[in-house]
Amino acid sequence: MKRLALRPIDAVAFAPYGALADAEGAVGRPINDGTSLRVDGVGELLLTAEGGVPCLALFRAQPRDPAGPWQVLERHRLGTQTFVPLGGAAFVLLVALGGDAPDEATLAAFHVAGHQAVTLHAGTWHHGLIAPQGGDFVVIERRAAAEDCELARLAEVVTLG
Repeated sequence: MKRLALRPIDAVAFAPYGALADAEGAVGRPINDGTSLRVDGVGELLLTAEGGVPCLALFRAQPRDPAGPWQVLERHRLGTQTFVPLGGAAFVLLVALGGDAPDEATLAAFHVAGHQAVTLHAGTWHHGLIAPQGGDFVVIERRAAAEDCELARLAEVVTLG
């Protein structure tokens, strides 16, 4: 069993896996006559490869202990996937780089606060949604006739802490 440190997410450490948008202390630009602050930063959305169309979905995550154990990762080779928490729901990302299989040397685990959103690069290996307290999420992803979700089993079970 492999133990992996769970660390707070930051844009630099997360950059190989995706993009981070953070509403807290964000630098943005005023819009709507100054009544709102627009914060960009969820990265480029790739949603139309091979006939795909953009899909906005709501996910209702059940509470899960972030410690794990975790062993199966998934990836969406043809499109990005964006997670936006509703109601301040925090979540955990277990991610890895790699081609046909996750490169276990690149495994990383990030705690994402409820005021942050992430976009996973197309092809980033990741565990399904891990929300310690559960919660609702807006997910923006590619939808097409053929499902773009590949699964891979890690050689060693991973726990987070």
